[in-house]
Amino acid sequence: MSLWLDYILTESLVIEQWQIDQYHERGFLVVDNVLSELEVAALQADFDAWVEDSRHYAEPWGETLDGRARFDIESDHRSDHPSLRRVASPTEISAAFKHTALASKVAHIAGQLVGHRGARLHHSKINSKLPHTATQVKWHQDFLFTPHSNDDLVTSLLMISDVTPDNGPLHVIPRSHKGPLFSHWHGERFMGSVSAQVEQEHCQAPVASYGKAGSVCFMHTRLLHASSPNETEFPRTLFISVYAAEDALPYGDNPLPSIHSGTLVWGTDSGEIRSTANQLKLPQKPKGASFFVQQAGKDLIGA
Repeated sequence: MSLWLDYILTESLVIEQWQIDQYHERGFLVVDNVLSELEVAALQADFDAWVEDSRHYAEPWGETLDGRARFDIESDHRSDHPSLRRVASPTEISAAFKHTALASKVAHIAGQLVGHRGARLHHSKINSKLPHTATQVKWHQDFLFTPHSNDDLVTSLLMISDVTPDNGPLHVIPRSHKGPLFSHWHGERFMGSVSAQVEQEHCQAPVASYGKAGSVCFMHTRLLHASSPNETEFPRTLFISVYAAEDALPYGDNPLPSIHSGTLVWGTDSGEIRSTANQLKLPQKPKGASFFVQQAGKDLIGA
C-alpha cells in the first residue's frame, strides 16, 4: 500500500482500532449514533410513506431491476393493519437511502471493517417488523445467499426505529463467523436456513443486538443470526446494506440486483480478485419479492 493511500485511509477512519478488533473477534459490532436525528428522520419519512401506500395493496407490488416486486408484505397484512416487511433496493427510489448506503458514515465504517483496499455495495433492503406483525427470520448465514471469491463481507443493519430487547431484535451467535458454513439446502431446495440439528447444536446461546434509532449493528457475513416476530406496540425497522471487499468477486446472481450494486464506497479499486477457501452449494433465487418466501418454503426460480 502506498504512503499516500495509507494516509487517505487513516484520515477517513470513523471508528477506533479496538472496535475493529472487537468486530473481528466477536463477528459483530454495534456502534451508537452513527446517523444524526435529522438523517434518521429523512429515512423514517420515506418509509412511513411506503407503509401508507401498502394499505392499498393485498399482494407485493412495484418492480425492481430484475422484474420482481420491490415491496413485500407479510401474510397478516391488511389495510387496517399494515405489515410491510421488505423494501428491495430503496436506494433506487429514495435520495436519503441512496446517500446512507453510498456516502454516509455507515458506508465508511463498513469499509473499515471489510479492510483491505476498498469496499463495494453489494445490495440493500429494508426489513421491517411493524407492531404486532408475524415476520420472523430463521437461523442463517448471509454468505450462503451472497457467496463471493472471499468472505470479507459486512452486513450493516441501521436501526431506523428504536430496537429493543422485546420488539424482534437481531439475535446472533458470537464468534460463529469463525466456524463452518452450514448448508442452507433442505433436500433439493434452498430454504435459506440451517437445519434443525444445526440450530439445536449451535444456536442455543444467542445475544440480542439493539439500540436507539441511528445506531448500526455491523455483522460478519458468516455469523449465525435470526430474529423473532414483533409482539409489541413499537415498530422495528432496519435498513440493511451489504458491503464486500473490492477484490471479492460475486458468485451467482445478486439476490437483489440494483443500479448501485458494485459501487465503490470506500478506498480504491485494485483491479484484482482475491480468493479464499470456502466450499458451498450456490443458492437458488426466489421467485417472490424477498428471501422470506424461501424460508417459508415457497416457489423458487430454478426449482
